[in-house]
Amino acid sequence: MSYTNFILDIDADGIALVTWNMPDRSMNVFTEEVMRELNAIVDQVAGDAAIKGAVITSGKDTFSGGADITMLQKMLTTFAAEKGKDVEKATKALFENAGYMTGLFRKLETSGKPWVSAINGTCMGGAFELSLACHGRVAADSDKVRMALPEVKIGIFPGAGGTQRVPRLTDQQQALQMLTSGQNLSPQKAKSMGLIHEIAEPAKLVETAKAMIRNGLKPVAPWDEKGFRLPGGQIYSPAGFNLWPPAIAILRRETYGNYPAAAAILKCVYEGLLVPFDTALRIEQRYFTEIMQTKEAAAMIRSLFVSLQELNKGARRPAGVPETKFKKIGILGAGFMGAGIAYVTARAGIPVVLLDRDMESAEKGKAHSDSLVSDQVKKGRAKPEEKDKLLSLITPTADYADLAGCDLVVEAVFEDSAVKKSATEQAEAVLKSSAIFASNTSTIPITSLAKNSARPKNFVGIHFFSPVDKMMLVEIILGKKTGDKALATAIDFVRAIKKTPIVVNDTRGFYVNRCVLRYMSEAYKMLIEGVPAPMIENAAKAAGMPVGPLALTDETAIDLAQKIMKQTIRDLGDKAAVDPRQMALINIMVDDHGRFGRKNGKGFYDYPAKPAKKKLWPGLKDLYPQLAPGKVDYEELQQRLLVTIALEAARVMEEGIVTDPREADVGSILAFGFAPYTGGALSYIDGIGAKRFVKIAKGLQKKYGAEFKAPKLLIDLAEKGETFYERFNPYAKGDVKQAA
Repeated sequence: MSYTNFILDIDADGIALVTWNMPDRSMNVFTEEVMRELNAIVDQVAGDAAIKGAVITSGKDTFSGGADITMLQKMLTTFAAEKGKDVEKATKALFENAGYMTGLFRKLETSGKPWVSAINGTCMGGAFELSLACHGRVAADSDKVRMALPEVKIGIFPGAGGTQRVPRLTDQQQALQMLTSGQNLSPQKAKSMGLIHEIAEPAKLVETAKAMIRNGLKPVAPWDEKGFRLPGGQIYSPAGFNLWPPAIAILRRETYGNYPAAAAILKCVYEGLLVPFDTALRIEQRYFTEIMQTKEAAAMIRSLFVSLQELNKGARRPAGVPETKFKKIGILGAGFMGAGIAYVTARAGIPVVLLDRDMESAEKGKAHSDSLVSDQVKKGRAKPEEKDKLLSLITPTADYADLAGCDLVVEAVFEDSAVKKSATEQAEAVLKSSAIFASNTSTIPITSLAKNSARPKNFVGIHFFSPVDKMMLVEIILGKKTGDKALATAIDFVRAIKKTPIVVNDTRGFYVNRCVLRYMSEAYKMLIEGVPAPMIENAAKAAGMPVGPLALTDETAIDLAQKIMKQTIRDLGDKAAVDPRQMALINIMVDDHGRFGRKNGKGFYDYPAKPAKKKLWPGLKDLYPQLAPGKVDYEELQQRLLVTIALEAARVMEEGIVTDPREADVGSILAFGFAPYTGGALSYIDGIGAKRFVKIAKGLQKKYGAEFKAPKLLIDLAEKGETFYERFNPYAKGDVKQAA
């Protein structure tokens, strides 16, 4: 019997080698067809007396990325359509569909023949759940091998036996840590936890797996054996009493109750370990069906999986422009940003010319890469030879002539129009006519900077976020004359360095900074109102933001906020552009108290020497009369911080600065961590519903001012009952969604 996605070979010992190799896919994923074929293979292996057992491995560099998440989206779309007709019938159908993979893996596990998973590369989600259902697991001893159950990161959880097999193979504390964080496991870590049996040289992986079968591997899972005992003890044991109460508290501390899937994991493990295995799988299936119906799951799957993958694959890249293969890239300015851009470029294997005003400054910029990669070597995440190779790709220089032959030059010099003009002119003098010139400006409009260029169609903005090596988002800014080739090249570069590009039209602050400034501004208003600073920071975290607005201001620098405010007043010629009370607050912090932020050890927070932790500056409560905490509406604080950002995102869409809701959502999460459980700033509005959101905004406008005024676009959506994804449908032109 032949299969489309698998190759089945039976050796002289009667051991079947099942090689998973999907055609036309860069990575194996579970689709309906794959599961049907695997089901048939399990039947074939079980029903053929000549087959003694089976080894499953991958014909690709990776093992598998898990389930095709668009398959889950299809299930949810069907459920939504059928729910209106008969909710009970629709829910039952969703339950049965959600349990198909669980049933398949359990069938394999109880088939009576031994199965071994030979894990040759990345093994994620459902693929690792398949491996856990096998009777033996061998992983290749390679840095490419990583195992994880990361579903919680997209609003769901391992629903094909993962929450039941993991805590039956390892102790409950490690199981909960792995399941609720989605952490990656190296082969060594997985073996120490008892999740795999052996680690083999890559060349001997399949042979090692086959040897397990030849040596009499039992075709029975530990939990199906009589007398099975849980590693680390039962739920109701001294160890269990010490684990579960704090585990529940820690989950609440980390998630603030915003992530239903994380709570469901604890319920699945706790309840599942109290009952027989098949009953436990049923419990898991019920919770999985419940979580699949949450708006958090729908929003996170869309933004953090489907949209993110589409943008990473170049969804906004102009069609018909040949892909750029970069031979050499120039970076102008070896300061913190320029040095960071040089590092990520060299890390991608692309030669870099790092230019500054003198050789000493350029060398200092290269030293930043040395420091970063040395730290990676120290932590065992890179090898010494990888460090040498990376550093050999960075050429520091003070001579513009060395930029000759560059395909792309990224300017990251001081944020001054005259300095940028000089850098642009000197670079273009030596560049080939087809080269693309990009500015990393964060404040100056690209259209005005492009006036310095002899070829404005080749001029584009590429806005990185700090620190460059850690921040995954890059804004690509289009000037009025930016051509398709410049846009395509910019997207190719961002993809080459493994970051996510979003395309933004030219405006003050672009997209991300406009939203971030609203977030900070609302916090300043709260301080001025007399809201205690700890309540502001805690409300932000409870709302789902990773960093409070005052801490974020410290990270970006309070004196920078002062400069931006003053520049805004100068540029717009109107003091109304900046709230004078907020200007006064920032002036007090910077001019009166010398508090610039983390960089000088004192801002809204104090930064004592390590290992002491930062703490809010006690002097904040003396700046304005303080409200009694009991009189402050804590939930309203949370709402204000999210709504002000979401309104700015809506304005950006109305102005045509961002035109694709995927970019607005993904950008808001990757750049400043906008409450990921909402799916992003626009999905937050869509999840509430435009009509209800406008009502909320009007209520806040009445109490707190014009920044909560809903734009006309939002009012129009509310009147017509539309969502952003319906009005600005990114698939209207026939784009095809594909998960892998």
